[in-house]
Amino acid sequence: MSRPVALPIGPRTAVVLTLASAAGLMMLCWPLLLDAQPGQRVEPPFMFLALLPLVMVVVLAEMGEGGMDSRVLAVLGVLSAINAVLRGLGAGTAGIELVFFLLVLGGRVFGAGFGFALGCTSLFASALLTAGVGPWLPFQMICSAWVGMGAGLLPRRVGGRAEIAMLAAYAVVASYLYGLLMNLSSWPFTLGIVVPGHEGSLAYVAGAPVLENAHRFLVYSLLTSTGGWDTGRAITTAVAVVVLGPAILTTLRRAARRAVVRPGTTVPAASTARSAT
Repeated sequence: MSRPVALPIGPRTAVVLTLASAAGLMMLCWPLLLDAQPGQRVEPPFMFLALLPLVMVVVLAEMGEGGMDSRVLAVLGVLSAINAVLRGLGAGTAGIELVFFLLVLGGRVFGAGFGFALGCTSLFASALLTAGVGPWLPFQMICSAWVGMGAGLLPRRVGGRAEIAMLAAYAVVASYLYGLLMNLSSWPFTLGIVVPGHEGSLAYVAGAPVLENAHRFLVYSLLTSTGGWDTGRAITTAVAVVVLGPAILTTLRRAARRAVVRPGTTVPAASTARSAT
């Protein structure tokens, strides 16, 4: 039996995904690009925080051109609900995160666009379930969306044990990158903004050269999260992919065969009737 195709991404959807990712990068990287004077008051770009959820809604609407019908939306809803519960169970204690392996597997089976949407909806649903709504939520949504999207962009022809090994390696890289990006979202405000020449070598310095601030940030990340939280997340996600990945991939691909229709094909009425019985 042939492996089901991932959801195709049409031109409009590709443009919207690119714009959403660009907005997310601006949300995360603006402190490094800011041209400010020492001592100048710097505040986060709340415009982006309000804009990004609207972009996510547009992504879901635009993906309709790629085949995201009611059946695929149902799968998206089920996986988002499962992820919301799993995230509540892990709660990030000691870096143990149970949400990312399902993002990786879902993006792998259904494609980059589905993975992007799954990352957004999973984190949003879990925030509502755990009362975790706050200014950090848009950052969590976009970073998780990139995790799912990246899994959908991995080579499609790899299968078997090689596929599990590839997904586990990707899970490790994505876990570290997620932690790095989330640190970048809070670093300028965690340690405060200092004036050059004062103490606080790991703090964000408004108006400092990009490489200088980037060096401070990397050292800050290595000391505060890379060896602890991020490593725990990477191990948890990779182990879950290796242990649970084969069974979950099989289940998701069975669902994909029923939900994903190849472009230019239709489902015969007789086949639909047989599948319903």
